[in-house]
Amino acid sequence: MTRSSSAELLKSVEYWPNHLLTIEEWSLLPENNRHCRELVDGVLVVAPQPPRHQLAVWRLAAQLERALPRRVAAMARIELIIDDGTPPTVRVPDVLIVGGTAGAEHATRVRPGDVLAAIEIVSPGSRRVDRVMKFAEYAAAGIGHYWLLETEESMRLLTHRLRDGRYLPTGEYSGQVTLGLDGLDLPLDLDTLTALRTSGVPV
Repeated sequence: MTRSSSAELLKSVEYWPNHLLTIEEWSLLPENNRHCRELVDGVLVVAPQPPRHQLAVWRLAAQLERALPRRVAAMARIELIIDDGTPPTVRVPDVLIVGGTAGAEHATRVRPGDVLAAIEIVSPGSRRVDRVMKFAEYAAAGIGHYWLLETEESMRLLTHRLRDGRYLPTGEYSGQVTLGLDGLDLPLDLDTLTALRTSGVPV
């Protein structure tokens, strides 16, 4: 860690919230595109967003959006209210497939009842959160589908469907696939999500 980055870290810790945040306080936080911020039982949680992770998020949302009807939208990094009580929990999934009014209006904050599927792209800083914590939270919230995109060794998409309050695995995919979601057919090219562009050759 360089001296400048150490100073930045100390400064951020110095001004870190010293109490559990409310939804209202959470809403007043300034925008920050360098990190993913979530609220867990009132505690502000921040994770870095590596460039290739961000690239995969936006490419995945774009691929899904092209295949969805107008009443449904694929949205990247919007707020999902898991619990608006005291203290609140707000997650910011990598990609959500959202229906109903929230999907039609491209809302920036949604509730579990709006969500058809939640998708997380697993990175070194999110393994336990994505595979354990969010796995349990999204199931408890009643979100029908949870997809995990594993990127460490090979690009694999693991899909799960909610049954009797818990997620059961429904498939493992790689390469070019077409996924079914509540009557929708969603073609995806998983290998292009993190592929680097070659000069003169489109990805």
